[in-house]
Amino acid sequence: MTGSHTPQNSPLGRRGLLVGTAATALTLSTVSFASAAPGEDGGKGSGTGRADRTETVRGTLPAGSPDFVYLPVEVPHGVREIAVSYTYERTPVPPGTQGNALDIGIFDERGTELGGSGFRGWSGGARTGFFIRADEATPGYVAGPVRAGIWHIALGPYTVAPEGLPYEVTITLRFGAPGTTPAPVYPPERAKGRGRAWYRGDCHLHSVHSDGRRTPAEIATAARAAGLDFINSSDHNTHTAHGAWQGLWGDDLLILTGEEITTRNGHVVALATDPGTFVDWRYRARDNRFGHYAKAVRRAGGLVVPAHPHATCIGCNWKFGFGEADAVEVWNGPYTPDDEVALAEWDNSLVAAVRASRPWIPAMGNSDAHREPDQVGLPQTVVLAGELSREAIVAGIRAGHSYIAESSAVTLSFGASGGRGGHAGIGERLRAAADSPVTVRLEVAGAPGCTAHFVTDQGTLFTSALPESGAGTVEWRTTPAYAAYVRAEVRHPAAVPGLPGALAALTNPVFLDIDQSR
Repeated sequence: MTGSHTPQNSPLGRRGLLVGTAATALTLSTVSFASAAPGEDGGKGSGTGRADRTETVRGTLPAGSPDFVYLPVEVPHGVREIAVSYTYERTPVPPGTQGNALDIGIFDERGTELGGSGFRGWSGGARTGFFIRADEATPGYVAGPVRAGIWHIALGPYTVAPEGLPYEVTITLRFGAPGTTPAPVYPPERAKGRGRAWYRGDCHLHSVHSDGRRTPAEIATAARAAGLDFINSSDHNTHTAHGAWQGLWGDDLLILTGEEITTRNGHVVALATDPGTFVDWRYRARDNRFGHYAKAVRRAGGLVVPAHPHATCIGCNWKFGFGEADAVEVWNGPYTPDDEVALAEWDNSLVAAVRASRPWIPAMGNSDAHREPDQVGLPQTVVLAGELSREAIVAGIRAGHSYIAESSAVTLSFGASGGRGGHAGIGERLRAAADSPVTVRLEVAGAPGCTAHFVTDQGTLFTSALPESGAGTVEWRTTPAYAAYVRAEVRHPAAVPGLPGALAALTNPVFLDIDQSR
């Protein structure tokens, strides 16, 4: 049996304003399913004497709609599966004008409260439909019983054309025995590894559980081909991929679990959170809620990493500040001008941290690979860790004991020595008298045709071409009075005269602290 429900009284239909600390949302009128007559199955029922029920809702969201519009659905007892599909008009618009884009997800009878337990899935604009039942769900959605109560389909008008966004949502309820929900199997927190060593990882990856096109198995295969030792699952606004890696980890590959928290004011990778952790994303910078969820990430054992902070996509530009960041993604995928801006901003933050004697934020790089031809491991963060484990990798990233390389072919060794025979590596501090000579040394392999640059709080102070083979050693002498920190960049030749070449590798800094005890 099917029905149709068209909202009345306004383009949004009867609605109420939900007031809270999150981005403002609206709710439409409730979709109710009348009970089927006993024994009615219309030839397509589940054999329980109750037919599948379908209702369709149509409406138009006006320009200026809130971030989230909730469509309540009254789910009766005895439902085995809820299935939802939707369409919307992609109205032609003049160049420079935003067209229509509509995201979708769902919350169960436990409600839509920010940070609550009602989340049951999100696919953004990657799918036109989904289903949920006890034993299985569409990737990106949480399998489990379809309990009676008011569920809420979440519509997210990402952009709305001036003429409005006409949409149609179809909800089908299928009745029958609920089935059994399998217990998730999560990746282990430790792999065999090589003891204390430099481990390569890509911590920003997307699968079919959000808007990626690769399965977890395909990602694992690509990670191994790229020479990676660890990866981090980071699908948009859902954690359902956490349990999708069974049989894919091994002695050679550590799989961490996380999420790309995709807000309207920027994206942030929740890196290496406890498996099964979901972090809400329904807030803007003005709501003053980001700090709360950043702390939730850390309570779950993870790191807070603002992603592609200067990307040009709508909603990607980072507006939450860096006070809660544990690291920042300064290189995202193939090197582009917005990465150059992110790199410059990060370097400015190092200068400010030195001047104010504040903690500094390490840099990292990830591929953000979604589908072919995106390359998993371009770039990759290379972390010095005591072992190949979640705890050790997180500690290495947090401490800045890492560098970024465009591939596993590129290897670096970087450090400074001086003072009383001291030595400091990447992310460490060397204490020496203000005028004490300090030697900075960079060893490079796998970077043919590239140039090494030493960057300090005063800017780039030394540049040296590498041998044609791409393997060589570069040294430079300075003092703590002249350079508060030194970091290394390895760059390809400039493609445009007067502009810097793309990065082949980048290190976190070595700090040169003035020894005040003398």
